[in-house]
Amino acid sequence: MVREMMKAVRLHAFGGPEVLVYEDAPMPALKAGEVLVRTHAVGINPPDWYLREGYRTLPPEWRPEGRFPIIVGTDISGIVEAVADDVQGFSAGEAVYSMVRFPSGVFGGSQAYADYVAVPASELAPKPAGIDHVHAAAAPMSLLTAWQFLIDLGHDEPNPVMPKRHEPVPLAGKTVLVNGAAGGVCHFIVQIAKWKGARVIAVASSRHEDFLHGLGADEFIDYKKVTPEDVVQNVDLVVDAVGGPSTARFLRTLKRGGALFPIFPLGFSDWDAATERGVTVSATQVRSSGAQLAEVGRLLEDGTIRVAIDSTFPLADARAAHERAERGHVQGKIVLTVR
Repeated sequence: MVREMMKAVRLHAFGGPEVLVYEDAPMPALKAGEVLVRTHAVGINPPDWYLREGYRTLPPEWRPEGRFPIIVGTDISGIVEAVADDVQGFSAGEAVYSMVRFPSGVFGGSQAYADYVAVPASELAPKPAGIDHVHAAAAPMSLLTAWQFLIDLGHDEPNPVMPKRHEPVPLAGKTVLVNGAAGGVCHFIVQIAKWKGARVIAVASSRHEDFLHGLGADEFIDYKKVTPEDVVQNVDLVVDAVGGPSTARFLRTLKRGGALFPIFPLGFSDWDAATERGVTVSATQVRSSGAQLAEVGRLLEDGTIRVAIDSTFPLADARAAHERAERGHVQGKIVLTVR
């Protein structure tokens, strides 16, 4: 019998990691088009702490109203517990993974930090059999972001802070600089770019050098010793995990006709300089897609793409996991284990 209550991590106010409360919460009600998943692991992503803080970096009119309590999180791996009558293709007992309701649930509607999550069937995919739940839960948002930036947008929705629709660029034979290469999104960017035939220059701190060469990076730059924009020229693409206003510094590393993809584009304003240099600045907003998770799942299954785990914490210790994220220099992903 399905329990009426479960354990979840909820917010009753916005703030630091201390506002994450592990407590009893009602089980999600299964609606038409949904699958109830018993969670085994939950991946942590930047939107989790943006929500926890009340999205304070957004313009005031974009910030959530704070309809508490809120269950945080988007990325899960687990086992199907029940399926709505109108859902085809999934059955109880099947291992699955998902990025749940993003960005539609960005203000707390995804609800992944919990024992059970009701997931729209269109956002669900079979878990790659070659990896465990921890590695599967670490993948969805970061890997879908990398995929939608580099390979296939998969939707027609514009990024609200970009003037035009994002377009991936051909990678074979090109040189790609990846800034913040060891983190969640960009350790996938490195691997996908190499898989597609690019030469990759990875920028990170020295502790990540061996890790990034192991993922396929051809060249490594320790940003603490060398300013990459002072030594790199004529690259075809820069993917910048830091983004924001500072991403404009990479314009001078690019050849005419090149592209700059800031993962976090909010704050970029040097459009005239980009136009003068013939550089396209473009970004997308990652969106949930069960179909794309099934596609990239085959690459996880056969080892073409690897998921790096920085650290794991029990769901009850979500506060400690967020504190780990705040310390920075994360290598891969942080994951919460549920059972």
